[in-house]
Amino acid sequence: MSRSAVVIGGGLAGMLAASALSRSVEEVTVLERDPLPEGPESRKGIPQSRHAHILLPSGRDAIESLIPGAGIGGRLAAAGARVSSLTSLLTFGTEGWFRRWGRDSHPLTVCSRDLLDWTVREAVLEEDNIAVRTTQVVGLLGSSARVTGVRLRDEDGQESDLSADLIVDVSGRGSRAVHWLKDLGITDVTESVVDSGLVYASRRYRIPKGAEDWPLTQVNADPFSGEPGRSANLVPIENDEWLVSLGGTRGGEPTSSAEDFTQFALGLRHPIVGELIAGAEPLTDVVLSRSTRNGRRYFEKARIWPEGFIVLGDAVATYNPVYGQGMSVAALGAKALQEELQRDGAGAPGFARRVQRAAAKPVEAAWAMSTSVDRQFPDVEGNPPNVAERALTRYVRRMTRVATTSYQVSSAMCDVTTLQKDAIWLVHPSLLFATLAGPVLPPLEGPPLTDEERAFFESYVSTAD
Repeated sequence: MSRSAVVIGGGLAGMLAASALSRSVEEVTVLERDPLPEGPESRKGIPQSRHAHILLPSGRDAIESLIPGAGIGGRLAAAGARVSSLTSLLTFGTEGWFRRWGRDSHPLTVCSRDLLDWTVREAVLEEDNIAVRTTQVVGLLGSSARVTGVRLRDEDGQESDLSADLIVDVSGRGSRAVHWLKDLGITDVTESVVDSGLVYASRRYRIPKGAEDWPLTQVNADPFSGEPGRSANLVPIENDEWLVSLGGTRGGEPTSSAEDFTQFALGLRHPIVGELIAGAEPLTDVVLSRSTRNGRRYFEKARIWPEGFIVLGDAVATYNPVYGQGMSVAALGAKALQEELQRDGAGAPGFARRVQRAAAKPVEAAWAMSTSVDRQFPDVEGNPPNVAERALTRYVRRMTRVATTSYQVSSAMCDVTTLQKDAIWLVHPSLLFATLAGPVLPPLEGPPLTDEERAFFESYVSTAD
């Protein structure tokens, strides 16, 4: 067993990596630049926490396996988190309204990012061999063959060195790993960016009386219209609140104005989210985020890779937050670390490179889904889609149209979008035939509300007017 490990970053990905390490390493030290809150509160290091987040079933399962016996799901439920079936949401997609099939499949864990982070952190830090230190990492120690530790800078500006057998960088989108590796002589880590110019605007509301069980509601952007993509997500979270996040790509961005927020939602491809919030009590101001680009660093393709150093989570790749993949990909990366630790141990030759390559698989899946859509919006920055990607996009668009009418096709697409199956599943012969055959039912003319939801909605909207 290795004696010590260092985890750079105390966010969700960092805590999950620490938990994976704690069963194979004697001592784990989490290094975090900012003090960690003692409850479910926002912090400077995760400004995106104020926006809507969804934990996919693949991410939920990974977290449960990384923190066995902690009962994360039960802890979240006790704190007010909800579980929603992906096939039971109200979703207005690019090809119209999806039907709600009434089957409990593809469960989504829904709560604020702050609650999820705190619940995981509290459970992880119950382990006796995990400690947190507030400090800033400014470099790596060692060589291109092996990383042996990190250089630290404390609040008073004093620098010191900390040795460790294994260093895992999960410091997020601001990671300096590429620059640190260059200092060690590793200069061939390539990067890719696809940036639609998305601006994300969010606000919290008190759930109106009678809407306590209103489902998660989505109005997706249409990437094929030739216009900027505008979208909305209304997410029921803890404390009887709706967290509403609006998105607009370059040329169609929302603002921080409270009045504009509602008008933006009312002006989407369908006004349902705007109609729901028009009469709801706002609890916060509007908060904006512009850190929404898709960015990827191909660490797994470097010609040489040092023993003792691994990069995971947002430090490897970030995605347009509209697609809700980031937390789950981070959890799957930590799961890859756990599995390699169980297989060979951290001291085995080539261990760090094997983890890096294994963690790249869920990254590639999420990256392909996110960028294939974002490349369709006008004025996007990044390489345009190639011939194969354009052909796949046309196929998936047709499949999406069929999915609005077919549970088989809808469920298969959910398998892939929730990272439970590889994208190759979408061209399985049975799905290929169903897609080419076309829709099996006529499109829905409006949102598929239950009788109770419709009664509330009609009364609520008429009162708001």
